[in-house]
Amino acid sequence: METVNDDYPIKSKKQKQLSDLELKAIAIAKHESNETETTEKSKFPTEIIQLPSNGKYYPKDHPLKNGTVEMKYMTAREEDILTNQSYIRQGIVLDKLFQSLLITKFNYNDLLLGDKNAIMIAARILGYGKEYEFSATTPAGNDQTITVELTDLKDKDIDWDVIADSDNTFTVTLPASKRSVVVRLMTHGTQKKIDTETKALAKLKKDATVTTMLKHVIVSIDGDEDSKSIRHFVDNELFAIDARYIRKELEKVTPDINMTIDAVAEEDGDTFQCSVSIGLDFFWPDTKL
Repeated sequence: METVNDDYPIKSKKQKQLSDLELKAIAIAKHESNETETTEKSKFPTEIIQLPSNGKYYPKDHPLKNGTVEMKYMTAREEDILTNQSYIRQGIVLDKLFQSLLITKFNYNDLLLGDKNAIMIAARILGYGKEYEFSATTPAGNDQTITVELTDLKDKDIDWDVIADSDNTFTVTLPASKRSVVVRLMTHGTQKKIDTETKALAKLKKDATVTTMLKHVIVSIDGDEDSKSIRHFVDNELFAIDARYIRKELEKVTPDINMTIDAVAEEDGDTFQCSVSIGLDFFWPDTKL
C-alpha cells in the first residue's frame, strides 16, 4: 500500500484515491485521538527524567534541549504493549512502550541512543521498581546473582568540550591515513537505518555491521559530504586501525548511562566490577530463564 505517511493511507492505484474531504476527516479523527491520548496520560502520576546528554547536543529550539523528559508510570495498557506479539516479532516492542510512557512530545528519531538508554532505565523503574537482579561471573569464575538499585546508576563521564553546544558532530584526524573525518552521534533514527540495511545485507549472506555503522555516522571526509564518496571510502580506503579509532572516539563522547557497578563476591568478600546485564526479565519479570 502506498502512503502519504503512516497516518494517512492512500488506496491502491487500482482503487480510487481518497478525496480531500476524506483525508480531512482522517486528519481530524487522528487529532482528536491524540488529544484523547494526551488527556488520558495526564491523569497518571509522572516523573521528570534527567537525560545523560543534558540536552547539550540537541538544537536550541528542540523539546529535549532542557535535558529532561516527562514520563508517566506504567499501567496495564503498557503491559498489553509488552505482550503484543506483532511488536515483538518486528523488534519494536520497547520503542512502542517508551513512546506510550513519554509525556514530552518530540520526534522520536532525534533521540540520542544514550538518552534512550536513560528512558529505558526510567521505564523499568516506573513499571516494576528500582531493584533488578542479574547474573554475573565473579573473578573466581563463579556465577552469582547481583541485586542493583537502578536509581544508583550514574551517567558516563565524557569530554563535553569535544562537541559544541546544539551540535551532535565532532571532527577527528585518523591516525593512519591522516584524513579529517566529521562524525555524528548515534540517534534512534540512525540506528533504525543501520538495522534496516544490516538486515537486508544479512539476507544476501553478508555481515557488514561495522562498515554499515560507519557509513551512517560519518558526515564528511576532508570536507566531502557526498554519501557515495563516504561509502566508497569506508568500503575501499578505511584502514582497520582508523575504523577502530573512529568507534573509540565516538564511544568517548557519547552521553550514556554507566552500567558498570561494584559488587561483592560471595566466595571471598572481595569487591569486583561487573556490568549490569539487561535480560528478558528486565521488562518481563515473570519470564523464567
